[in-house]
Amino acid sequence: MRRHLKVIAVLAAFVLLGAACGDDDDDTASGGGSDSTVPEGPAISIGAQDFGESAIVAQIYKGALQNAGYDADVQELTGFRDLVFGAFDSGDINLAPDYVASQLEFLLSDAGEEGGQATSDVDETLAKLKPLLEDRGLVALTPSDAVDTNAFVITQETSDDKGITTLSDLAEKGADLTLGAPPDCETNGFCIPGLKRVYGVDFTSHFSPLEFGLIPDALDAGEVQVGVVGSTDGRLADESTGWVLLEDDKGMFAADNVFPVASQELVDAYGDDFKDLMDSISAALTTDDLIAMNKRYDVDHDDAEDIAADWLSDNGFD
Repeated sequence: MRRHLKVIAVLAAFVLLGAACGDDDDDTASGGGSDSTVPEGPAISIGAQDFGESAIVAQIYKGALQNAGYDADVQELTGFRDLVFGAFDSGDINLAPDYVASQLEFLLSDAGEEGGQATSDVDETLAKLKPLLEDRGLVALTPSDAVDTNAFVITQETSDDKGITTLSDLAEKGADLTLGAPPDCETNGFCIPGLKRVYGVDFTSHFSPLEFGLIPDALDAGEVQVGVVGSTDGRLADESTGWVLLEDDKGMFAADNVFPVASQELVDAYGDDFKDLMDSISAALTTDDLIAMNKRYDVDHDDAEDIAADWLSDNGFD
């Protein structure tokens, strides 16, 4: 009888040991390595605007945050900056990548204030932007050195026929051409309003609103004669496109550095560790990175999540 009791005791000990080990495994799975250092807080929902670069940077934010133990995902928005702020207001997102100067000009226009206040100095432009974001319960985190402005392009044939190589040339010789650009071009301080303010030409009556992805084909097909793309568009590095990038010879474009904007609630919940992680992403991101990643997206048709994963690995965020 004593022998049976000993066997039962040994088996019970193994069961208890197994249960204890099981508890440790469960803790690790729910914490995820560095998860144990992440305080309680809201799930992070990252808003991506409706173009490749925004999707890529949003995936970079997502991957870095997840790897650090945060609960993060990307919310794809079927539009541009107006939907970003609508999603912030509704609570659908609480983090998004954007561009310093363009966001400032958007918020100024939205508030009915005079535009053209963004400059080529990112710190000066950010200082003007921060109070406008604070009024909305949002926080501007540290901008990157990566810059992406609007870029106006025409075909080589149009350039040769009309003698247009600069935006001043466009204002003088191409006011009757059709401009293909995203719908927000009508209010974007570095699109139609900027051309009118700096170059004295108004394309309002010669404007065809198009999604970013449709502009290259429309330009090549002659459906529009001037197209707006990002200055980091990978196709600009591909000579086979036959595009001519028009020089901004009067300095219309300002400091459109990529930066993260977050809800105050998110920053309060996660504190300095969250801000430091986002700052480290901005510190690593360059304009050349954007060009290379956009080429993979626009020309090679790679997936935004795969492109972001490679960048994270190359820069030590995996």
